[in-house]
Order: sequence, then structure tokens, then C-alpha cells
Amino acid sequence: MRADRNALMPGAHGRWRAGARLLVPAVLAGALALSGCSKGGDGPAWQGGRPTPTAKASATITTPAADAKDVPASTEIVFTTKDATNSTVELKDASGKAVEGTLSKDGKSWLPNGALKYGTTYTATVNVTDSDGKTATATNTFTTMAKPSNVNRATSFLGDGAVVGVGMPLIVKFNKAVPQDYRDDVQRRLTVKSDPPQEGGWRWISPTEVHFRPKVFWKANSKISYRMQLGGLPMGNNVYGSSDVTVDIKTGSAFIMSVDNKTKQMTVTKDGQVIKTLPVSLGKPSTPSSSGTTVVMEKFKKTTFDTRDDPDPANRYVTDIDWAQRLTYGGEFIHAAPWSEGKQGRENVSHGCVNVSEAMGEWLFNQTRIGDPITVKNTERKLQNGNGWTDWNMSWDEFIKGSAIPYEEPSDESSGDPTPATTP
Repeated sequence: MRADRNALMPGAHGRWRAGARLLVPAVLAGALALSGCSKGGDGPAWQGGRPTPTAKASATITTPAADAKDVPASTEIVFTTKDATNSTVELKDASGKAVEGTLSKDGKSWLPNGALKYGTTYTATVNVTDSDGKTATATNTFTTMAKPSNVNRATSFLGDGAVVGVGMPLIVKFNKAVPQDYRDDVQRRLTVKSDPPQEGGWRWISPTEVHFRPKVFWKANSKISYRMQLGGLPMGNNVYGSSDVTVDIKTGSAFIMSVDNKTKQMTVTKDGQVIKTLPVSLGKPSTPSSSGTTVVMEKFKKTTFDTRDDPDPANRYVTDIDWAQRLTYGGEFIHAAPWSEGKQGRENVSHGCVNVSEAMGEWLFNQTRIGDPITVKNTERKLQNGNGWTDWNMSWDEFIKGSAIPYEEPSDESSGDPTPATTP
């Protein structure tokens, strides 16, 4: 039957309004009555029937531990999951401000994009989804350590915007030695990306210096970005990384020099094409040039060679030099030597340097960049590794043995990251 026109029913704001019909409430009442008399089937959840379905997936945050104190500002969020098809991580400070970060390739950890603030409380939340689309979460709260007073400062030899040769190693130096047991942790925070992608790796030159080189020379005109994410990272002996540093550089043309003692000629190629062949004079038999591959380390339009501290009186001299390009720590250079122009191409008369004419010295100087490679061959002496930037004076397999982390071949170069084995 119909209700009286003056009957009341709920309005939009919980009040009763006049003139409404009771037809719909009556139907609902009937439905509820039938449900209440039902036997066998599950009743509504609020009547003690079927509970809300839960996710099959679960997650547990293992690092940092729940309520941990004095956590390094470099910490990752490490977690385990079960039956999860997808995982995401959120990190927020006490005010609710989110921290940006990146999930690792194996999906087991998450690294903030920079060092966290010292003496600050954060909450990490891991969200996982199962195959049915249901979600579950795990949450840990932790507090970072106070700012340390004992830090290890990492610096890059190159600065932002540098344009270098295709043989240039990426050089990172520390003002304090990094103990052997901590070098793998440090190396995991050294990442390199290149455009186009190129395979490469790190080698520890000493406890205070680590180099990166690609497997083969850098491709010409590459864009390279490398990052030292070391702020707050434990480095042993109560020492922590000072800060994070990112450097963006480029390579120029593939300018490569090759010198053969048999012909006493230098061949110069640019982007694979021979552009110049010029005569040279190398080190005389008593002071031979070194055979091997190194790169241009520094350049001087004018300088003075002063060897008055040499133990052999025959090798002591003071000479003004034009267009000098250093190749080794030991003092081997490419440079103009007008006094030997009559010997160049025919006889070795230098003290170990690559002598070229005044004109060719200037030409070369104006063509090269720091990091351009040069190979010298067929001399009486081999280049000693460590005597300069000798990263290319060894095979790839030999070079990579100096890594603190076992090297793994990249599975996908399209990522633009040539160091998958060392990327968090």
C-alpha cells in the first residue's frame, strides 16, 4: 500500500522530509528479513558472516629494523616479500614529507635519491600486491644518526661540463683510505650512465682511488653521468661518507694516436679515419720510451723540464718546452722538439718523450683533449701499470679483476646503465 503523503523518509543530510514514499524502504525491509531467516549461506559480514578477503601477498622490512636508532643516513630500505606480483616503497619524515628514491632491479631494496637528514625520524612503508590485485603493507619507523664528525670526502677529477677524450677514465679520489672490507659497499654507491649505453666497470687503483673505464673506448660524442652517493655511508673505523656528488661530462671526437718505433711515425685517426702521419723521435737506447697505451693527462703550451735531481748526470738538464702533453707520472710527454727535427722519423734521441716538430707539436696540441689515447709499440721498455692513467694498458679481464664486486655482464644495455653489477 502507499504511505500517506505526509510520511517522512531520510533526506540528503540525515533529516526527514515530507511527501516521500515508503515503497523503497519496504522492499529493503523484506530483503533484510529474508537474509535474516536464511539457513546455510553466509550472512552479511556485519552479522558475523564472510570476512573481507585478505591479500595472499605479504612483506617484511628487514633494514632498518623497526624503531631502530642511529641509522646511517645512507640507509637503504631492504625487505622480503611472499606471493607478491608488485612492490612499491614509500618513505616519509615525521611531517609527512615524502622522500624520492629508486627500487632496485631485483625488487628487494629501495634507495633514497640522496642521503637522509641526520637526527631525523622516518617511516618506511612497503606495499605489495598479489595476483588477485589485493594489497598488503609493512611499516617500520626509524631514526637516523647524528651528523658524524669523522668523514671521508670523495672528489672527482673531472668537473661538470668537461669534454674529454674517448680514453678518459672516470677518477674518484678519497681523502682517507677506504678499508678493503668496505670497498664493495662504496662501489655499490658509484653509478655510471651513458648515452649511448656502453658496458664498463670499476677498478681500485689504491685504497684512496678508484677508476671506471668502458670495456672499449668510449663512443665519440657520448653523454656520461656518474654519481657518488656516499653521504652518511659507513666506511670503517667510525668514518662516514661526506656527501653525494654527481658529475655530467661528454666525450668529443674519437681522436687516437699510435706510434711505431719501427717506422718512427705517428698515425693519427679521428672518428676512424687517418687524418695525419708525422715523423717522431723516441727515447734513445739509454732512456727508451715506454711501449703501451696511456692517455693525455695534462697539457702545457709552455713549460720547463728540470731534471737536475736525476741520479744520472747525463740525464740532468733544464730545457724550455713548447706544446707539452703529459703521458706518464714518470715524465714522458708528447712535445715539440725543434732541436731533433733532423732526427725525427730516422733516429731516437729523446730522454723517453715523443718528439715532434714545432709545427706538428702545435697542431697536435690544438687537436687533443685530456683523455685522448696514445699507444706506443716496439720500444725496449714496457709501460708500467700505475705510471699514469694506464687503465687501457691492460686487457678488460685484467682491469676488472680490480673491482671490489664480481663483475656481471649486462643483460640489457638499453637501460643506459653500463654498470648493472654495481648499481643499487
